[in-house]
Amino acid sequence: MSAAALPEVEPAAPAGPVTPAGPAAPADPAAPAEQHGVPAARHHGSAPKGPLNHLTHAVALVILFGLLYATTRAVPHEHGPAGAVASIGFLLLAGTLASELVEPLRLPHISGYILAGIIAGPHVLGLVDHHAVEEISRVNALALALIALAGGAELRIDVVKKSLKSILLHNVVQTALVFVAMTGVFYAARSLVPFAAELSTTAAFGVAVLWGVIAVTRSPSAVLGILSQTRATGPVAMHTLAFVMTSDIIVIVVTAVALSTVRPLLEPGTTMSMHEMELLGREILGSISIGTTLGLALAAYMRLIGRQLILVFVALGFGATEVLRYLRFDALLVFVVAGFVVANLSKQGEKLVHAVEDAASVVFVLFFATAGAHLDLPLLRQMWPVALLFGASRALVTWVANRIGNRLADDPPLLRKWSWCGLISQAGLTLGISLTIERAFPSLGAGFRALVVGCVALNEVFGPILFKYALDRAGETAVEASRGSLPNLGRHG
Repeated sequence: MSAAALPEVEPAAPAGPVTPAGPAAPADPAAPAEQHGVPAARHHGSAPKGPLNHLTHAVALVILFGLLYATTRAVPHEHGPAGAVASIGFLLLAGTLASELVEPLRLPHISGYILAGIIAGPHVLGLVDHHAVEEISRVNALALALIALAGGAELRIDVVKKSLKSILLHNVVQTALVFVAMTGVFYAARSLVPFAAELSTTAAFGVAVLWGVIAVTRSPSAVLGILSQTRATGPVAMHTLAFVMTSDIIVIVVTAVALSTVRPLLEPGTTMSMHEMELLGREILGSISIGTTLGLALAAYMRLIGRQLILVFVALGFGATEVLRYLRFDALLVFVVAGFVVANLSKQGEKLVHAVEDAASVVFVLFFATAGAHLDLPLLRQMWPVALLFGASRALVTWVANRIGNRLADDPPLLRKWSWCGLISQAGLTLGISLTIERAFPSLGAGFRALVVGCVALNEVFGPILFKYALDRAGETAVEASRGSLPNLGRHG
């Protein structure tokens, strides 16, 4: 498969016929994949880049940082629209150049975007201040909408049917084992956590349960970003995408159940409320219904009109997201269902993926660069021992759960070895759930969210690197496949 809905830094060279989900196949009829009737993956980039090319990028990046550094020291930060526009332009250029520089190290482009944001952000050079970061973060609504549409469009019915048993078993094992294990780890290590050290036994257990909820969340944005850059095709790529997109639904359910369950532990005198369970059912069923309707409407629009789709995405990303949030529906689930409906119940799936790809080329550089600028480095320095403990524990439990799921599902050796690597990243969904928990239990203060930010920072940096390494080693990226690693793999494995 190819997560073509996310951006590439440089456009790929035009090629032959397009596959059902977007990327063009190589024009060489003698390519091994084509000989077997399977469209081969498109290469990321049109030609190899030499040392001189990378040196040019490095010099340009240093000059760019130097000019803005001198400017910000000579002129106070502009907090109006002009300052936000300047910050957007800088992050786009810096993120793009940085992504080119990490490529020779075989690191994902996402790492370059994040690194540029960290260096330019408020806690290092201060080229982009807190106010600008908050203003630019408004693009996250559009980014998440595009992520969800892309993910839904990549989940083809025929592929889901083939791997349904494996996906269901992995979701059950991963959710149960990671939740239980990380609840236990937090409870055992609560004396190391400043805000939990003085809690009573019952309250500490309640907080541990909430930490278990945080641990089962994944990052669709990181997975789709890596798949976009690498043009990965094969069982590991498809399994990871299907797992991450379906697990979001489970996370929503687990969060709602946990919030109701732990309330008596954290707030003595209160009781469990079935009203919240009713709201959960309404949210899930309503989101699926709205997503189905939206998907049919999008398919009809693309068939009958098919123009100005970027404006449609902007309206959905900003307007529809706010309306859905106000009505207490899950926007991510709505857009996933909409993309799934367009791809599987109409003939407009290819057009949708291409349109999302065009719209996302700028949005996602900003999305990940802003995520880097958001990382609170002083907080991370303070919390890193505990964050490292929890992050390493979660990675280990994820690996163990994956091995158990592989055995139960009788997965092929390739999945047994590498499929866990795409499950480490955490990002926006995790932070959103932590904010929901903080609002539900103000007594926890900012400590819980601060610990979440520390762990997400580590997982956000190392998770994408690990996933790209796994795809490279499995031979599923476009470059590796072109070297003959897996010449017969089809788009859907």
